[in-house]
Amino acid sequence: MGISHYLKEIGRGARGAKAMDRAEATDLFGQILDGQVSDLEMGAFCIAMRIKGETLEEMCGFLDATHARISRFPATGKPLIVLPSYNGARKLPVLTPLLALLLAREGLPVLLHGMRTEARRVLASDVLTALGIAPGTAPRALANGEVAHIETRHLHPRLADLLAAREVIGLRNPAHSVVKLINPGASNTLVISSYTHPEYFQTLGETYSALGMSGVLSRGLEGEVAADPRRSPRYDAFVHGSHLLLQDQGPGTASEVPGLPTEIDVASTARYTRRVLDGELPVPPALAQQVQYIAEIAQRVHQEQATSCAIQ
Repeated sequence: MGISHYLKEIGRGARGAKAMDRAEATDLFGQILDGQVSDLEMGAFCIAMRIKGETLEEMCGFLDATHARISRFPATGKPLIVLPSYNGARKLPVLTPLLALLLAREGLPVLLHGMRTEARRVLASDVLTALGIAPGTAPRALANGEVAHIETRHLHPRLADLLAAREVIGLRNPAHSVVKLINPGASNTLVISSYTHPEYFQTLGETYSALGMSGVLSRGLEGEVAADPRRSPRYDAFVHGSHLLLQDQGPGTASEVPGLPTEIDVASTARYTRRVLDGELPVPPALAQQVQYIAEIAQRVHQEQATSCAIQ
């Protein structure tokens, strides 16, 4: 056992490093998640992969290892909508809680998972807590129309440790890509993901297809999955790996969004979210469009699942 032989291959710099195949990536990441490597080895892995970058085969292997180990939420009637939330608010209010609650209003079960990866950002989970939705500590069946949120450490503690290494090393690592695509649902799940930098779009999209995943991919707001309320982004959907272009990116950026607060603190964001849900303020059109697309893909996945069960 050990990962030194992998480090020799991936740690040779941007030009000299060799990519791992899927099985090798699965083995390496599995050893990390199982706590079989030293802190020094884990740090070397993080830095080597930050310089080299992840290939499609490596991403699939990392996800294979993660899915074999994370805690799972039981399947329910409708597809579970999974919202990763790891960036939080920096300049604009974090709208992922509003997205989650709008999707729940469509009758969908919604799970948000995440943790703090940067010290000074406002987290979506804190806003949900302020709205009276307490964090969970273990997987459970979610009712249609229910929102739940859980910290990454309750899905897998070593995955959370790998994410927390960023505070020590100062650099992101493959775990930050993995959590954008992990599926904590037992089955019948939509993973909603986002990218900040265009170069990640291709890798994320190819991973959806390679793993036969369902979900919606778009450019997010400050790293969160919620749409930027000032823009009309491109939306790509995947149904069991099959790609659908839902919408091309629209032109321009709105100068203001009616009702959107200038403050990004937890209390202000929770108050804004509540007022939108109560109809006192309008739903930002970009979020309304995102909710519509996710609901449409969820319905399609649900129908395909029902048809498959009927045939069996």
